[in-house]
Amino acid sequence: MIIDWRQHWGRNFPFYFCQLASFQDKKTQPIECAWAELREAQTKTLSLPNTGEAILIDVGETGDVHPRNKKDPGQCLAAIALAKTYNKPVPSSGPVCDSQNIEDGKIRLHFRELNGGLVARPLGTEYVASSLKKENPSLVRNSPESQLEGFAICGKDMKWQWANAKIEGDTVVVSSPAVAKPVAVRYAWADSPTANLYNQAGFPAGPFRTDSFPGVTEQAKF
Repeated sequence: MIIDWRQHWGRNFPFYFCQLASFQDKKTQPIECAWAELREAQTKTLSLPNTGEAILIDVGETGDVHPRNKKDPGQCLAAIALAKTYNKPVPSSGPVCDSQNIEDGKIRLHFRELNGGLVARPLGTEYVASSLKKENPSLVRNSPESQLEGFAICGKDMKWQWANAKIEGDTVVVSSPAVAKPVAVRYAWADSPTANLYNQAGFPAGPFRTDSFPGVTEQAKF
Protein backbone atom coordinates (compact mmCIF):
# COMPACT_ATOMS: atom_id res chain seq x y z
CA MET A 1 0.00 0.00 0.00
CA ILE A 2 2.79 2.43 0.92
CA ILE A 3 4.63 1.73 -2.33
CA ASP A 4 1.41 2.16 -4.32
CA TRP A 5 0.52 5.48 -2.67
CA ARG A 6 4.01 6.84 -3.20
CA GLN A 7 3.91 5.83 -6.86
CA HIS A 8 0.55 7.54 -7.37
CA TRP A 9 1.65 10.73 -5.62
CA GLY A 10 5.08 10.62 -7.22
CA ARG A 11 6.76 11.30 -3.91
CA ASN A 12 8.62 9.23 -1.32
CA PHE A 13 6.66 10.86 1.48
CA PRO A 14 7.07 9.79 5.14
CA PHE A 15 4.68 7.10 6.31
CA TYR A 16 4.29 6.80 10.09
CA PHE A 17 1.77 4.45 11.65
CA CYS A 18 0.52 2.97 14.92
CA GLN A 19 1.05 -0.66 15.80
CA LEU A 20 -2.07 -2.42 17.09
CA ALA A 21 -2.77 -1.49 20.69
CA SER A 22 -3.50 -4.08 23.38
CA PHE A 23 -6.95 -5.60 23.02
CA GLN A 24 -8.92 -8.62 24.26
CA ASP A 25 -8.59 -10.56 27.50
CA LYS A 26 -5.24 -11.14 29.15
CA LYS A 27 -3.97 -14.72 28.99
CA THR A 28 -2.55 -16.71 31.88
CA GLN A 29 -0.37 -18.91 29.63
CA PRO A 30 2.01 -18.00 26.79
CA ILE A 31 0.22 -19.22 23.67
CA GLU A 32 0.21 -18.63 19.94
CA CYS A 33 -1.42 -15.34 19.00
CA ALA A 34 -2.71 -14.01 15.69
CA TRP A 35 -2.82 -10.45 17.05
CA ALA A 36 0.90 -10.65 17.89
CA GLU A 37 1.68 -11.97 14.41
CA LEU A 38 -0.18 -9.04 12.89
CA ARG A 39 1.90 -6.64 15.00
CA GLU A 40 5.01 -8.43 13.74
CA ALA A 41 3.83 -7.95 10.16
CA GLN A 42 3.37 -4.24 10.84
CA THR A 43 6.89 -3.97 12.23
CA LYS A 44 8.31 -5.63 9.10
CA THR A 45 6.96 -2.65 7.17
CA LEU A 46 9.88 -0.67 8.64
CA SER A 47 12.07 -2.37 6.03
CA LEU A 48 10.68 0.27 3.65
CA PRO A 49 12.56 3.59 3.72
CA ASN A 50 11.10 6.66 5.38
CA THR A 51 8.70 4.77 7.67
CA GLY A 52 8.11 4.76 11.43
CA GLU A 53 6.00 2.84 13.94
CA ALA A 54 4.49 3.91 17.25
CA ILE A 55 4.28 1.06 19.80
CA LEU A 56 0.97 1.07 21.69
CA ILE A 57 0.97 -2.09 23.80
CA ASP A 58 0.97 0.07 26.93
CA VAL A 59 -2.04 2.25 26.07
CA GLY A 60 -4.65 -0.28 24.91
CA GLU A 61 -7.88 -1.38 26.57
CA THR A 62 -8.79 -5.05 26.76
CA GLY A 63 -12.47 -4.29 26.19
CA ASP A 64 -12.16 -1.63 23.47
CA VAL A 65 -10.32 -2.05 20.17
CA HIS A 66 -10.13 1.76 19.91
CA PRO A 67 -8.60 2.97 23.20
CA ARG A 68 -9.63 6.46 24.33
CA ASN A 69 -6.06 7.52 25.04
CA LYS A 70 -5.08 9.42 21.90
CA LYS A 71 -2.51 11.74 23.51
CA ASP A 72 0.23 9.13 24.03
CA PRO A 73 0.01 7.72 20.48
CA GLY A 74 0.04 11.28 19.14
CA GLN A 75 3.16 12.12 21.13
CA CYS A 76 4.89 8.96 19.89
CA LEU A 77 4.07 9.80 16.27
CA ALA A 78 5.18 13.40 16.81
CA ALA A 79 8.54 12.20 18.17
CA ILE A 80 9.01 9.98 15.11
CA ALA A 81 8.22 12.90 12.79
CA LEU A 82 10.57 15.26 14.64
CA ALA A 83 13.41 12.73 14.51
CA LYS A 84 12.96 11.35 11.01
CA THR A 85 11.41 14.19 9.00
CA TYR A 86 12.77 17.27 10.76
CA ASN A 87 16.09 15.75 11.90
CA LYS A 88 15.69 16.89 15.49
CA PRO A 89 17.91 15.21 18.10
CA VAL A 90 15.02 13.61 19.99
CA PRO A 91 14.47 9.94 20.93
CA SER A 92 11.63 8.30 19.05
CA SER A 93 11.89 4.57 19.64
CA GLY A 94 11.82 2.02 22.40
CA PRO A 95 14.43 -0.73 22.77
CA VAL A 96 14.76 -3.00 19.73
CA CYS A 97 16.09 -6.55 20.11
CA ASP A 98 19.03 -7.19 17.78
CA SER A 99 20.23 -10.68 18.64
CA GLN A 100 20.40 -13.45 21.22
CA ASN A 101 23.14 -15.60 22.77
CA ILE A 102 22.43 -18.90 24.52
CA GLU A 103 24.46 -19.13 27.71
CA ASP A 104 24.29 -22.16 30.03
CA GLY A 105 20.51 -22.54 30.27
CA LYS A 106 19.81 -18.84 29.71
CA ILE A 107 19.32 -16.55 26.75
CA ARG A 108 20.93 -13.12 26.63
CA LEU A 109 19.20 -10.56 24.43
CA HIS A 110 21.02 -7.59 22.92
CA PHE A 111 19.29 -4.30 22.16
CA ARG A 112 19.70 -1.07 20.22
CA GLU A 113 17.74 2.19 20.53
CA LEU A 114 18.70 2.28 24.20
CA ASN A 115 18.28 6.05 24.56
CA GLY A 116 19.95 6.21 27.95
CA GLY A 117 19.63 2.54 28.89
CA LEU A 118 17.13 -0.20 29.58
CA VAL A 119 14.51 0.27 32.29
CA ALA A 120 12.07 -2.03 34.08
CA ARG A 121 9.08 0.25 34.56
CA PRO A 122 7.08 -0.48 37.74
CA LEU A 123 3.80 -2.23 37.04
CA GLY A 124 0.55 -0.97 38.49
CA THR A 125 -1.99 -3.01 40.40
CA GLU A 126 -4.71 -2.56 37.75
CA TYR A 127 -5.10 -2.42 33.99
CA VAL A 128 -7.64 -0.68 31.78
CA ALA A 129 -10.44 -2.83 30.42
CA SER A 130 -12.65 0.11 29.47
CA SER A 131 -11.97 3.74 30.25
CA LEU A 132 -15.45 4.60 28.99
CA LYS A 133 -17.07 2.26 31.51
CA LYS A 134 -14.36 2.91 34.12
CA GLU A 135 -13.50 -0.80 34.32
CA ASN A 136 -10.06 -1.40 35.82
CA PRO A 137 -9.56 -5.05 36.85
CA SER A 138 -6.74 -6.10 39.15
CA LEU A 139 -3.50 -6.97 37.39
CA VAL A 140 -2.19 -10.50 38.02
CA ARG A 141 1.45 -10.93 37.04
CA ASN A 142 2.54 -14.05 35.17
CA SER A 143 6.13 -13.85 36.49
CA PRO A 144 5.72 -12.18 39.89
CA GLU A 145 9.34 -12.77 40.98
CA SER A 146 10.84 -11.40 37.79
CA GLN A 147 12.23 -7.89 37.30
CA LEU A 148 10.75 -7.84 33.81
CA GLU A 149 7.29 -9.06 32.89
CA GLY A 150 6.16 -10.32 29.50
CA PHE A 151 8.95 -12.73 28.55
CA ALA A 152 8.41 -16.37 27.56
CA ILE A 153 11.04 -18.97 26.74
CA CYS A 154 11.05 -22.42 25.14
CA GLY A 155 13.28 -25.33 24.15
CA LYS A 156 13.26 -27.43 20.99
CA ASP A 157 9.87 -28.83 22.02
CA MET A 158 8.37 -25.37 21.33
CA LYS A 159 6.51 -25.47 24.67
CA TRP A 160 6.50 -21.90 25.92
CA GLN A 161 6.92 -21.07 29.60
CA TRP A 162 6.74 -17.74 31.38
CA ALA A 163 10.28 -16.62 32.09
CA ASN A 164 12.30 -14.71 34.62
CA ALA A 165 14.06 -11.80 32.96
CA LYS A 166 16.44 -9.18 34.29
CA ILE A 167 18.40 -6.27 32.89
CA GLU A 168 22.19 -6.62 32.81
CA GLY A 169 23.72 -3.51 31.30
CA ASP A 170 22.45 -3.14 27.75
CA THR A 171 21.17 -6.73 27.66
CA VAL A 172 18.32 -8.77 29.13
CA VAL A 173 18.93 -12.27 30.52
CA VAL A 174 15.97 -14.64 30.23
CA SER A 175 15.54 -18.07 31.87
CA SER A 176 13.08 -20.52 33.38
CA PRO A 177 13.62 -23.53 35.65
CA ALA A 178 11.14 -25.37 33.40
CA VAL A 179 13.37 -24.94 30.32
CA ALA A 180 16.83 -26.44 30.78
CA LYS A 181 18.00 -25.95 27.19
CA PRO A 182 16.33 -22.85 25.78
CA VAL A 183 16.37 -22.00 22.08
CA ALA A 184 14.10 -18.97 21.74
CA VAL A 185 12.43 -16.08 23.52
CA ARG A 186 9.25 -14.11 22.94
CA TYR A 187 8.28 -10.78 24.47
CA ALA A 188 4.81 -9.26 24.78
CA TRP A 189 3.55 -11.97 22.44
CA ALA A 190 -0.13 -11.72 23.35
CA ASP A 191 -3.35 -9.88 22.54
CA SER A 192 -3.02 -7.74 25.66
CA PRO A 193 0.47 -8.31 27.04
CA THR A 194 1.60 -7.36 30.50
CA ALA A 195 5.07 -6.02 29.77
CA ASN A 196 7.38 -3.41 31.27
CA LEU A 197 10.63 -3.12 29.29
CA TYR A 198 11.35 0.53 28.37
CA ASN A 199 14.32 2.77 27.76
CA GLN A 200 15.30 5.85 29.74
CA ALA A 201 13.49 8.05 27.21
CA GLY A 202 10.19 6.45 28.25
CA PHE A 203 9.47 4.47 25.09
CA PRO A 204 8.34 0.82 25.42
CA ALA A 205 10.00 -2.11 23.69
CA GLY A 206 7.72 -3.54 21.04
CA PRO A 207 6.65 -7.19 20.86
CA PHE A 208 9.23 -9.49 19.32
CA ARG A 209 10.32 -13.09 19.01
CA THR A 210 13.67 -14.75 18.30
CA ASP A 211 12.13 -17.90 16.81
CA SER A 212 10.89 -18.56 13.29
CA PHE A 213 8.33 -21.22 14.15
CA PRO A 214 5.27 -21.36 11.86
CA GLY A 215 2.56 -19.03 13.15
CA VAL A 216 -1.17 -19.50 13.46
CA THR A 217 -1.72 -17.11 10.56
CA GLU A 218 0.76 -18.93 8.29
CA GLN A 219 -1.97 -20.58 6.21
CA ALA A 220 -3.88 -17.32 5.91
CA LYS A 221 -1.22 -15.64 3.78
CA PHE A 222 -2.07 -14.84 0.19
